[in-house]
Amino acid sequence: MWKRDFFKRFLPQAIGSVRRMVDQREHVSHRYLTGTGIEIGALHNPLPVPKQAQVRYVDRLPLPELRQHYPELNHLPMVTVDVVDDGETLATLADASQDFVIANHFLEHCQNPIRALVNMFRVLKPQGILYTSVPDKRLTFDRDRPVTELSHLIRDYEQGPQISRQAAFEEYVRLVDKVTDPAKAREKIDHYLAIDYSIHYHAWTEVEMLELLVYLHKVLKLPFDVEYLARNEIEIVMILRK
Repeated sequence: MWKRDFFKRFLPQAIGSVRRMVDQREHVSHRYLTGTGIEIGALHNPLPVPKQAQVRYVDRLPLPELRQHYPELNHLPMVTVDVVDDGETLATLADASQDFVIANHFLEHCQNPIRALVNMFRVLKPQGILYTSVPDKRLTFDRDRPVTELSHLIRDYEQGPQISRQAAFEEYVRLVDKVTDPAKAREKIDHYLAIDYSIHYHAWTEVEMLELLVYLHKVLKLPFDVEYLARNEIEIVMILRK
């Protein structure tokens, strides 16, 4: 009985929230995106784009391997991967070659988010658009995790993310998967490490994202203007123009 009452009460609210989030994403994309560009890590949830925008999809694995890696998504349609590449490096893409880069709910999966952002701006043309969003940790399964401080991101950028990778998996298993038994936690951590599972390595709110943008602009001298920054249901959407 409680399950029926729960879904009757909360499922329509959740569906409504997702619809509002998608509608707002589409509204913003139609305002800013044109030309040819890429979307990184779209999987089953590509950004709706206007007719004047042509998208190629980038992911670290071809589609059949992505389905093996994410069996929980096998019942959902997924985009065809056009470019197999590491989304943090975009090594196959030339400098100043893209009118736009889309990266929704991707940065939290990056072991080195600053490096990823540097490379996104590298491949953008002058006046190109970075459309990115990150979940607000307070409204997702990351709610019990501490925020990722800017100093952590800078250390990963300067020294390499391997120094914090193990701790990220341990935190994820303990505070997201809620595994309390030490032996079972160790088993799950080792499994995630072995398959290089794409966890949320980082967790943010708007404040931390604003701090990161200031660092990118003032310290790394990335040339961009903040065209748009707003909460969209459980996420924070940012439009940055090179």
